[in-house]
Amino acid sequence: MNSKNFLSVYDFSKDEIYDILLRSAVLKAERGGKNSCLEGKKIGMIFEKSSTRTRVSFEVGIVELGGHPIFMSSKDLQLGRGEPVKDTARVLSRYLDAVVIRTFEQERIETFAKYFEKPVINGLTDLYHPAQILTDIFTVYEIKKRDLKIESSSQADAENIIKNLKIVYFGDANNMANSWVGLQAMLGFELVLAMPEGFEINSEVKKESEKKGGKFSVINDKIYAAKNADIITTDVFISMGQDEEKEKIDKLKPFIIDDNVVRNAKEDVIFLHCLPVHRNEEVTEEVFERFSSVVFEEAENRLHVQKAIMEKIF
Repeated sequence: MNSKNFLSVYDFSKDEIYDILLRSAVLKAERGGKNSCLEGKKIGMIFEKSSTRTRVSFEVGIVELGGHPIFMSSKDLQLGRGEPVKDTARVLSRYLDAVVIRTFEQERIETFAKYFEKPVINGLTDLYHPAQILTDIFTVYEIKKRDLKIESSSQADAENIIKNLKIVYFGDANNMANSWVGLQAMLGFELVLAMPEGFEINSEVKKESEKKGGKFSVINDKIYAAKNADIITTDVFISMGQDEEKEKIDKLKPFIIDDNVVRNAKEDVIFLHCLPVHRNEEVTEEVFERFSSVVFEEAENRLHVQKAIMEKIF
């Protein structure tokens, strides 16, 4: 029987997601204190895609929880020479207590999880980026709670903040857009996807969202989409591993987040970006720098949220 995995936000219940958000705040406040949640645990980190934030935040988080991270790129493994995923999984399950995987197709990580039979955490696939999306909503919760001067830290407070948000994602129908769709289905905020005509969310992602009662709208006018937004967010227009697609970039260029977008959002709008950023492509230099303190706090929060995820799993 497989242990608890985190391959998408659907692997946690709504209550478990809120537990993670509240626990993330505690771990952030108490960083530096002793935490032995992963004491004696060997956590593999298989990265078939390059990484800055995901790799470093997971490695540091594992160490801070008392565990031992073991990093492996595809060139370090027989996976890079064609060994079946299921064979690698069955071997590593005899050595390791859990694995974080950053890879390509979602099917690849799901196959690994089937044969590994210990916890598997999604560090990014082409379909979903669940650790990032929980970080993003935690960052929003933290800022809104601070602005509203809410002293308590209860699920009811967090739900009241999050369920009343209007979140607008600008850009490609990629793994971040898919992750927002999944999170909306779990937490129930208003979600708008601002993207060009002809861009659509993956059919399986949409079907899974609908099963959970999720709702989102796709709007082809970025200014109209931004109206009264609490959160505006985006990602690179060309995802990692894709070739440069001039036609695709040309279609997405008008959806750059600029002053016109910000002016049509709420006065206290929060801008998020999961990084790395391509300035003056998906967001103007001016807008990015105006909100850069939030973006880099969001980047730091990867560490705290991922520690909370690992605590929940173990």
